Amino acid sequence: MVIDAAPDVEVAGEAGTGAQAVQLVRRLCPDVVVMDIRMPGMDGIEATQTILAESSATRVIMLTTFDDDDNVYASLRAGASGFLVKDMALEDILSAVHVVAAGDALIAPGVTRRLIEDFTRGPARAPSPEARRLVGVTEREHEVLALVGSGLSNAEIAARLHISPGTAKAHVASLLAKLGARDRIQLVIMAYDAGLVFPSR
Repeated sequence: MVIDAAPDVEVAGEAGTGAQAVQLVRRLCPDVVVMDIRMPGMDGIEATQTILAESSATRVIMLTTFDDDDNVYASLRAGASGFLVKDMALEDILSAVHVVAAGDALIAPGVTRRLIEDFTRGPARAPSPEARRLVGVTEREHEVLALVGSGLSNAEIAARLHISPGTAKAHVASLLAKLGARDRIQLVIMAYDAGLVFPSR
């Protein structure tokens, strides 16, 4: 009701199961899907994986009662651009829809840092495809990517590198395009995979 009442957002459809959500996305091609995790049959994680494998335009926000780390990690792996809990203010949920629709991710820098450190902690791994894809990234962009991986915002990156916020934003946009990343969350994971940032022990 809150989303539908917003002047610049329209609810294209509603689904009761993950399978229904996948079918609706195929038919309606929405900009944003607000996805529950716990649903009968196909759950929200599997539905998100299917949707994002089929559509590069649709973005997914996970909205759930269960904010444990396993659900957050699974959402990140599935490609979700945001993770919300149902006890958030309704206005914040609506704001999240706008943020994700604009191409940004929704996990706050401090939370991103904790989650990704846990996400990447473990035995040494072979270089990932993301690490190999850093060919063509400039030295300055490597610096920016490392700071994104550390959870810094564009304003914080600008202050750290003594550049303008607009320049920092442009570097992040360039990284998204060059690395084929869906959003900032994927850039964080790529920074760890590339060895630019290491989880604290």
